[in-house]
Amino acid sequence: MKAGPSAIHVHIVLLGTAAGGGFPQWNCWCPTCRAARSAPHRAARRRQSSTAVSVDGERWFLLNASPDVREQVDCLPGPTPAGVRHVPVEGIVATDAELDHTLGIVLLREARHLQLFVTRAVRLILERDSRILPMTQAFARVDVHEMQLGQSIPLRYRSGESSGITIEPFQVPAGPPRFAREESPGHTVGLILMDEGSGGSCAYVPGCGELDQAMLDRIGETDLLLFDGTFWTDDELISLGIGDSRAREMDHQPISGADGSLSQLATLSRPRKVYTHINNTNPMLLEGSPQRSLVERAGIEVGSDGMSFSI
Repeated sequence: MKAGPSAIHVHIVLLGTAAGGGFPQWNCWCPTCRAARSAPHRAARRRQSSTAVSVDGERWFLLNASPDVREQVDCLPGPTPAGVRHVPVEGIVATDAELDHTLGIVLLREARHLQLFVTRAVRLILERDSRILPMTQAFARVDVHEMQLGQSIPLRYRSGESSGITIEPFQVPAGPPRFAREESPGHTVGLILMDEGSGGSCAYVPGCGELDQAMLDRIGETDLLLFDGTFWTDDELISLGIGDSRAREMDHQPISGADGSLSQLATLSRPRKVYTHINNTNPMLLEGSPQRSLVERAGIEVGSDGMSFSI
């Protein structure tokens, strides 16, 4: 990080660190969900994946808006509002159009004025397929800012004032949502956040089907990495008898194994590395488990709700 004596840092808060369905998932009694209910000291509950970023600690941008957004907004730091209405969310940046990352948009319709930062591919899915965008626009003004792959865009407050944060989307290997009519570039992206004041940076990649050297080089230059920790093994759902798809078939690189993300991320020396978007079946959710120990020995953290950072 390049912070000077008067630099203002970007604050980052993990509002939810579970994959779709949360942890424990309402209908799941796999070993980890069972532990979360019977021995909560071994497995902390987690809301669905979302992250918040702010410079002043009062006005926030959400990185994905989960179905748990109401409770997550209540957890945002900031002073007690003096007025009758208060909207701490200045905008939403979506990395894809999956339901667990976008249902929260329509749930924030009472804001009456929202900003949405998305690629053209994500915008089209939200307009034509899930219909989340027109539903929200029936209740609120939504200013849509299209992001271009490989190009930085400033995050501005609803007033038009600069927040001091820029974001750059980059393509990651993954398929579109199963309800999307077509596949086009930019339907799933990672984000590079840059603090214009301190020079600090963060890579946010909640979904990734494969890590190649080019992406490792890119995310390895940041100060903080929030990365896809969905599945521990490729056959996780199959071995538990609750699914017939492998992790890679669902566009999530497993953590373990010779070609898993753990061995690859462990080679990166610069960023602070944190797993997020963790599926309810992943055994590293259990405190003291062999899987958790392996992750921690590799110098990577298992994200939890409320964890915060400054860059």
